[in-house]
Amino acid sequence: MQDTNCIFCKIVLGQIPAIKVFESDTALAFLDVGPLAEGHVLIVPKEHYSDIRKITPEELALVMTPIPKLAAAIMRATGAQGLNFLQNTGAVAGQSVFHLHFHLIPRNDSDGLGYRWNAGKYAEGRAEELRTKIMAELA
Repeated sequence: MQDTNCIFCKIVLGQIPAIKVFESDTALAFLDVGPLAEGHVLIVPKEHYSDIRKITPEELALVMTPIPKLAAAIMRATGAQGLNFLQNTGAVAGQSVFHLHFHLIPRNDSDGLGYRWNAGKYAEGRAEELRTKIMAELA
């Protein structure tokens, strides 16, 4: 099912042009129109899912299947030394288009993009509390 107000649904339906690099029955990959680096690709499920929590594991597996080959092709085509594979869920996490999508961003030492990983530490006992809560939610 498509969302008629969703830009990615419109791309999937061919109502908005995109520079496609891969297509299957369940997924579409295309160059990002606002790339962080040359060769920045988005891959989306053809069905509309607002975020990662809405898709079934089976459908997600079909969307993910081309990722290794696509990542390798992007890196070879751009000469990238590495690649970021990114998915944002929710506005606070940076999601701006509310159709599930994954970014494949080629990276090089000199690309100027940087990377921030402000790792922290859990207070005594907090990791166990979170583990218990997460496992209860999974049950």
